[in-house]
Amino acid sequence: MTLAPIRKTITVACSREHAFKTYTEAFDSWWPREHHLGEAGLAEAVLEPKPGGRWYEKTVDGAECQWGEVLVWEPPARVVLSWRIDGDWKVDPDPAHASEIEVRFVEEGPRSTRVELEHRAFERHGATAAKVRDGVSTEGGHGGLLKLFAEKAAA
Repeated sequence: MTLAPIRKTITVACSREHAFKTYTEAFDSWWPREHHLGEAGLAEAVLEPKPGGRWYEKTVDGAECQWGEVLVWEPPARVVLSWRIDGDWKVDPDPAHASEIEVRFVEEGPRSTRVELEHRAFERHGATAAKVRDGVSTEGGHGGLLKLFAEKAAA
């Protein structure tokens, strides 16, 4: 069973370099506080800026929950992340079960960048694949997150 990827695009009023840095190195500045898996509130959302880096949350009680890894790090062009969260919003520790999120930054002008997000390979999640795809395709998923990112990057 192959599920179609989710693709979202947004144009951001900033340079390609600034868009990339805001999405990655300033990840916590735009990530919504209510988007976390831990029982305690979100203290920080972290995306380590390197191949093999972790993508994770820190909660106010000091716990960490790893959402995935940085698979590709090509500033300012693209970043690819693994998504180890299953359809029940639990972390699956097996990297073979992770889908992928690729974010590309395409310069359209000195202060205009098109950001293209593709979440793919949902079938790797096995029995919860459709639930994962449905969950990240909601307004609170990739579309809403890209809007929050774009607002922060353009500010």
